[in-house]
Amino acid sequence: MTDIVSADWLADNLDRLRVVDVRDGWEYDAMAHLPGAVSIPFDRFRTGSSDSEGMLPSRGEWASLLGAAGVGADSELVAYDDHHGVFAARFLVTAELLGHDPDKLHLLDGDFSSWQLDHPTSGDAVEVEERDYDVESPAETPLVDADRVAAASDDPDAVLVDTRDESEYATGHIPGAVLLDWRELVDDETRGLLPREGALSVLEDAGIVPERRVVLYCNTARRISHTYVVLRHLGFEDVEFYEGSLTEWEAQDRPLESG
Repeated sequence: MTDIVSADWLADNLDRLRVVDVRDGWEYDAMAHLPGAVSIPFDRFRTGSSDSEGMLPSRGEWASLLGAAGVGADSELVAYDDHHGVFAARFLVTAELLGHDPDKLHLLDGDFSSWQLDHPTSGDAVEVEERDYDVESPAETPLVDADRVAAASDDPDAVLVDTRDESEYATGHIPGAVLLDWRELVDDETRGLLPREGALSVLEDAGIVPERRVVLYCNTARRISHTYVVLRHLGFEDVEFYEGSLTEWEAQDRPLESG
């Protein structure tokens, strides 16, 4: 499963990993990057063409993008950004949803800043050999549709989770959803995940426990990507991912609650 790794772990394993920097291209060039990291900016995979499924890139676009960055189906990947990991998490979840082995996907805890504290960066251009990126669609997927989401609010064994901020939630949310701003699981000082017990306590306070089926949504599936990675890292097994999120929900003229 996709997990979260420390800068020290990454440093010890750097030679065998393909590290992906999802910051803007100018940041990669002007502000240095991890040694050997390739640049795949967030806006390159965030939106796809008309044949895309939801907000995911098409399989062909994704394969071309990763192959050009020297990523193969067998590559073990670590992704990072400079925004608490939310953009890097979206990259990793996209990879998982499109068929990359989730056991080979890792999020750098504490983003780029955690690496800079104790480890060297590089301004050198990284030369990669283009590879043929070919993975099969996964046999199982956490993706769910709007009907499945609507049913979750009436299911006592499920909890529907809105990962946006409090003001967005108050303006309008899917009926029955509980609020968990994704940033509540992040330590502002370290920019990384809260210590395990602290994170579990925050989740429990919102009614999010491993025994329940967890269904996640936000506006465009970016913020739920981070929460999804955190939950899987903490051992939650039944986590569902509403890729369409409120963009699709509102387009289908489905009801919202306010307050």
